[in-house]
Amino acid sequence: MKTSALPWMLVLPVLLTLAVLAGVTWGSAQLDMGQVWSIVQHQVAQALGMQTAEPGWSLQQYQIVWMIRLPRVLMAALVGAGLSIVGVVMQAMVRNPLADPYMLGVSSGASVGAVSVLAWGVFAAAGLYAVTAGAFIGALVATVLVYLLAQQGGRIPSARLILSGVAVGYMLTGLTSLVTLTAGQRDLANALLTWLLGSLAGTQWQALGLPAGMVLAGMLWLLAQARPLNALLAGDEAAATLGVAAERLRRQLFVVVSLLTGTMVAVSGAIGFVGLVIPHVTRMLVGSDHRRVLPVAALMGAVFLVLVDGAARTWFAPMEIPVGVITAFVGGPFFIAMLWRGAVREDR
Repeated sequence: MKTSALPWMLVLPVLLTLAVLAGVTWGSAQLDMGQVWSIVQHQVAQALGMQTAEPGWSLQQYQIVWMIRLPRVLMAALVGAGLSIVGVVMQAMVRNPLADPYMLGVSSGASVGAVSVLAWGVFAAAGLYAVTAGAFIGALVATVLVYLLAQQGGRIPSARLILSGVAVGYMLTGLTSLVTLTAGQRDLANALLTWLLGSLAGTQWQALGLPAGMVLAGMLWLLAQARPLNALLAGDEAAATLGVAAERLRRQLFVVVSLLTGTMVAVSGAIGFVGLVIPHVTRMLVGSDHRRVLPVAALMGAVFLVLVDGAARTWFAPMEIPVGVITAFVGGPFFIAMLWRGAVREDR
């Protein structure tokens, strides 16, 4: 049943705060939410130049919370929000409910670009932003390639789109593996293989700035395009009658989607199914108006990936498993359920 977005816009920020606090407490070192909140409150107060009480925690607890876990949890929230936004936009762009950056090979393209930077030093002139630049270009090339392959007589049939995405995704995944295995650095190859399955380990505070800026800027621009996106979802002819230049909008969306996907993949690896599952759940809850779908999906994706990252760190402790493994366990059955639901509808 579709409901107003207001209850979700009130509930989800609270859930996200609780998920972040819970995510910071989870791990091999035992901490409680009170200690975590106290350390965060202390750091924020100090940053604002305010007086604080004598700390009631050890230096080790401070380092675990502030230097290790909190940046990682916040990065999980940003990546979850970013991938969810990308999924929402891609499904509107191609009018296909199965579109997401992983399914359509965009994440694989970003991985090729990022791995090329890490293994061969491509785009080294871009300095700290070299991986993001490589991932962006890889994502853009993959997006355009899938779009061109899927076109048939000016239309994009669903089956052709999925097949094009899967084919391009497999090809680029193979290319990524080839680059990784021929880099001639065993330690780097092991690290890259773990990263390719999705990992937020080792996130530091200075890494949060770029994805935070991208998600914020992308969200603001996309919210300004909410009405044209609604028109695009209704079809190119309907969009034209409403004064929307569908092809020009689609080209702009390609760039934005590639930039967001490239940034997210650069900091977290290729995490699948977030951009597929979250937009669907969001539309079931608040309808299809992008003024509601975009912010709710971003918050829901952030909560989802924070919880998944916590599970990845603790379920098989002391071993940590890649985040993408758990999202695949969640997304796979969801994808099957969608196919089954579609088959049931066609039989009626």
